[in-house]
Amino acid sequence: MLHEQIKNKIKDAMMAKDTVLLETLRAMLSGFTNELVSKNRKPSEILEDVEALAVITRLSKQRKDSIEQFKKGNREDLVKVEEAQLAILETYLPKMMEKSEVESIVKAKKDELGITDATKKGMLMSAIMKDLKGKADGTIVKEVVDSLF
Repeated sequence: MLHEQIKNKIKDAMMAKDTVLLETLRAMLSGFTNELVSKNRKPSEILEDVEALAVITRLSKQRKDSIEQFKKGNREDLVKVEEAQLAILETYLPKMMEKSEVESIVKAKKDELGITDATKKGMLMSAIMKDLKGKADGTIVKEVVDSLF
């Protein structure tokens, strides 16, 4: 279980005095606990891998948003910290599909559903995101869908 694996890594990070890793692991555990509580489960329970990955994905999106904001504010010191944490988070996430792979899937789905005009773009986007959930970045999928119309 991913949740237990991350719990166990905290001790290693403490012994290695790796503060960035330790902070990131603690943030993940905190996210897991919040997820359990929000679903009316005991904080001591262990999340399934699918749920844990959803939490880690959310945390990585938060890091990406923070990096963007810190770059706008010329805070390179904070950008470096967030990027280091993001790199750690991404080691736990499955590898996302490349844009070229997404393009071929989107085109195939568009033909399969017989979508020819932009008014049905939302329907295409919805169908693709169901198929690619957790496999492709939503922003890349949106870019590809938009480029077809």
